[in-house]
Amino acid sequence: MSGAGIDTPSRLLEADSDPHAQAPRLDQVRLLVTGDVMLDRYWFGDVSRISPEAPVPVVRIERREARLGGAANVARNAAALGAHCGLLGVVGADEAGEQVDKLLREADIQSYLKRDEAISTIIKLRVIGRQQQMVRIDFEDAPTDAILRDKLTHFNALLPDYDVVVFSDYNKGSLVNVAEMVKTARAAGKIVMVDPKGDDFSMYAGATILTPNKAELRRIVGSWKTEEQLTVRAQRLREELEIEALLLTRSEEGMSLYTASEVLHVHANAREVFDVSGAGDTVIATMAAMLGAGAPMDQALLTANRAGGIVVGKLGTATVTREELFPAGA
Repeated sequence: MSGAGIDTPSRLLEADSDPHAQAPRLDQVRLLVTGDVMLDRYWFGDVSRISPEAPVPVVRIERREARLGGAANVARNAAALGAHCGLLGVVGADEAGEQVDKLLREADIQSYLKRDEAISTIIKLRVIGRQQQMVRIDFEDAPTDAILRDKLTHFNALLPDYDVVVFSDYNKGSLVNVAEMVKTARAAGKIVMVDPKGDDFSMYAGATILTPNKAELRRIVGSWKTEEQLTVRAQRLREELEIEALLLTRSEEGMSLYTASEVLHVHANAREVFDVSGAGDTVIATMAAMLGAGAPMDQALLTANRAGGIVVGKLGTATVTREELFPAGA
């Protein structure tokens, strides 16, 4: 067994505390997000009866909204914190792709979208009735090889302009070259954050931090019965992938950050959970922005945990502002 395992020192951070008084200058961070770009559409309506055609509710639509989703939601969250953010991704040459581009401009995000005429933009359509999600309908296609090659070339050209790179992988086909991209970014001295997907994390080897949730980690290392077993398996994976840290998001249990020197735990903030969709996007965006601004790991972890606790109290894919995170204006 490797040296970093059950014997790694563990430290519990207080969820509502911050060991550093001064908030970092997030407006000086230059952050590039790349990954699976989506458009989240919400149809809100009233439910007053059951359909005579099938035992399902009838939703009379009263309002529609469109928001940035997937990698675009990560970028939106980073920009909401004040970071200078760019998004490199693929959309279709369609109305939804145009809407994504428009929403990016409105959020003050630099758009590097590639338009693939062979596909449709990924859309997640949610129908909301009586303040709850009734159904979600997904439209998705994988990008073509030619567009992905163009995207890789553009990524290499953009790297010198950014300090932090976030890979947002939803397993929709936009990051087939992620292994090469991670190596290139790390060789250029960038902080590299990855929100992983799938059953093979080897493609993310060499990144700075991976941010799986419990289900994603369990798919890689298997189940665990005790905290000690989890620590051993998480640390073994961290060493195998040669990453600096593994940030495990644990829903109501908070978060755990595994590094070579210690394991940091923080409990979830005690807030009402309204909608968890997009919470992982908020966490990785906040963590990336904080580290890019020079914050130490413990402060970055606490701030990301606080951001996650705030965003789950909002409906749908949402953001947390700098003012919400640092109300004292530090």
